[in-house]
Order: sequence, then C-alpha cells, then structure tokens
Amino acid sequence: MISYLKKTSAETDFLLRYPDEVTFTPEAERELLIKFYEDPRTVMMAAFVDGRLAGNGSITGIGERRKIRHRCSLAIALFQAYWGLGIGTAMINCMCELAGKIGYRQAELDVVAENEQARALYKKCGFTESGRHHDALMYDDGSYHDLILMYREL
Repeated sequence: MISYLKKTSAETDFLLRYPDEVTFTPEAERELLIKFYEDPRTVMMAAFVDGRLAGNGSITGIGERRKIRHRCSLAIALFQAYWGLGIGTAMINCMCELAGKIGYRQAELDVVAENEQARALYKKCGFTESGRHHDALMYDDGSYHDLILMYREL
C-alpha cells in the first residue's frame, strides 16, 4: 500500500498528498489495514486488471455520533494507466452499493475543482455538487485550489 500511495500521488496533483508525505511505516500500514478489516462500517477495496493492482477505494464513516452516523466518505485513486477504462465507474458504483448495505444513507466526497474528469465520473455515478471550499488546497508552487463537495443519496 505504501508504494501504491507514493506512485498515485506522483502521477497527479489531484490527490490530497505529495509522495513525500506518504510516511507510513510497515507497522502503521499493518495497523491501518487491521482497523479497516475489523470495523464493519469501513471498507477498503482494490481493483486488479490482469492480476495487477489498478487502484483502490475506501468507505469510511463521517463520524460515530447519531446525528451524522448515516453519512460516509468515499475515496478512490487509480493508477494513471487505468484512467478512462470504466474502472472508476465500476468502483464508485460498487462502493455506493456496499455503503448502502452497511447502513449508510448518504455518500460524500470532495474533488479538486480543476479535476473535470473526476467530477464528470462522480456526476455520472449520481453525485450532486453541494458546495465549494475556497482555496482549500495550497500546492507547493504557492497556487491555491478549490475543493468541490459532492454527495449521493444511497
């Protein structure tokens, strides 16, 4: 997982981390994977093409308080070689179906405003834009970028 995170972070500026910010130790990675495995409201999935890792996605609860327990956050990242092949669509739809079965009623995500390809994917999968965080990201070059907030009823 560590090498996957570093590689996907290096392939695009649209993820929320730079490769040098992937600082998991193997032990921390192991603990995270155990946490995902043991928590019935959290899911991590991987997509493989011809036996090779193409990407991963996750479902995590927004919080445990009763007023927000119905909401989950989705995240997805694919290696650039697998963009545009329908894998992202399949993963998002699968994650939404799983999230509903887990008991979530609403899936949420955010996306860099300039990432038109991802925004189109999420809209195709039934997500609606619900807001914008102005200047939510600051890149190393000093530029600022908005995040678009999106949701989908499950």
